Amino acid sequence: MSNWSPKILAIRIHSLAATFSRSYHRNTALHHPPTGPPKLSPYDVNCILRANEHSQEFFGGSVKSYDSNQLASNSPIEDSRSEASCVHTSGLLVGIFDGHGGPACSQVISKRLMRYIAASLVPPDDLRQHMLGGAQSFSFLNCHNDKLEFVTEIKELYEKSFNQFANELTNTTLAGFQMHQTLENAFVRLDQDLSREAVEMPSLRTMSVAMSGAVALVAHIDGPHLHVASVGDCSAVLGTVTDTGQWVAKKLTNEHNSDNVGEVRRLLSEHPATERDTVIRGERLLGQLAPLRAMGDFRYKWSREQLEQLVVPQFGEQVIAPYYLTPPYLSACPEITHHILTPRDKFLIIASDGLWDTMSAMQTVHLVGEHMYGKAFLQPLKLPKQDITLGEISQMLSTRKAGLQKKPLDRNAATHLIRNALGGTEYGVEHSKLSHMLSLPQDIVRLFRDDITITVVYFDSEYLRNCPT
Repeated sequence: MSNWSPKILAIRIHSLAATFSRSYHRNTALHHPPTGPPKLSPYDVNCILRANEHSQEFFGGSVKSYDSNQLASNSPIEDSRSEASCVHTSGLLVGIFDGHGGPACSQVISKRLMRYIAASLVPPDDLRQHMLGGAQSFSFLNCHNDKLEFVTEIKELYEKSFNQFANELTNTTLAGFQMHQTLENAFVRLDQDLSREAVEMPSLRTMSVAMSGAVALVAHIDGPHLHVASVGDCSAVLGTVTDTGQWVAKKLTNEHNSDNVGEVRRLLSEHPATERDTVIRGERLLGQLAPLRAMGDFRYKWSREQLEQLVVPQFGEQVIAPYYLTPPYLSACPEITHHILTPRDKFLIIASDGLWDTMSAMQTVHLVGEHMYGKAFLQPLKLPKQDITLGEISQMLSTRKAGLQKKPLDRNAATHLIRNALGGTEYGVEHSKLSHMLSLPQDIVRLFRDDITITVVYFDSEYLRNCPT
């Protein structure tokens, strides 16, 4: 703490106080649920928790499967998620997008950002041939859980922006390819396109995206190479097992908020010293926005003149934040981590902050690790094809009987995490607590829990043991 400047120390103190105030209701609900009979039956609880779950298996490559799920707090939910295999390369993309100020930006970037990244990974000469052949943005991905589609009006606009971006990519040189730069360029370019579309073609749809915002985390997995790109406060955690069978949680991301001293220093360095007391007030950007990096949110990026011309007539003077002097204040440039997977790396958890509000990275890794081993007992017992004695069968049945005590209630690991996040106690999941958290009225539920979106990606240890790096 002695290395912190007085300004950063003051911001940190304000941040801790505000965080305590914001989390008071949530902690009260999580640790002290009201007495009385549960409002929901176990069947009702399971229906709610499993309504949005999805699982996908793969054959060949470093990824065996993934589980994903989300539970709404806001109505409509402001989180989005995407999972897709790249068509022209061998990578898998998984993303979590946590919106604010409405779901528009989150929903749009969850589809478009993956397409920008997938196209960026295709060698320029190959990409040129695809574009000459009439390839469209969606043709670069095989989406596994995509239930949304853009309306025709906005789809054509987005396709035009994608074509321009892709055609510019064909002029790059393969020798200069860097994964970090590729991911960064996709994030920043999409954000620039969102801005340009709203400025050049203002409409209810383009402006709703521009005035809302979203933090984003995208993981790209190709063989042993894992890249994670993040803006905002979603998190990625790697579950690794040691020689002695102990679980280790390796966090691959940093939250871009006022709790991050390095991020505060970065932001303050980009503005005049005269604004050191106003760039962050309380724990928020200009006293308003919690994340210090995000996509969209152009009310913190456009010039004052643009805001007065495009936004104020529709939304009023209050759209311009106090002390709005030297924009942009908000960045869409991601922080990127590269990790080379080993056979000890068993799974990756990515999630919006609704999960991390309730449990630590180590808790999530323990829960998924236990679930991974316990899930084997959800499968029917299969005897080996070779000859087997009655004694060996008896031993298998004894082992299975002991293992059934650890059998998880949910097949989907993301559902397992949500169940424990909302209903977990030191003695296990408590139904009355879980029922209470799932039956809160819509007008107050946001005080007690946030939208939760989770994807758990499982790695193939045998593949990683034999593949070259």
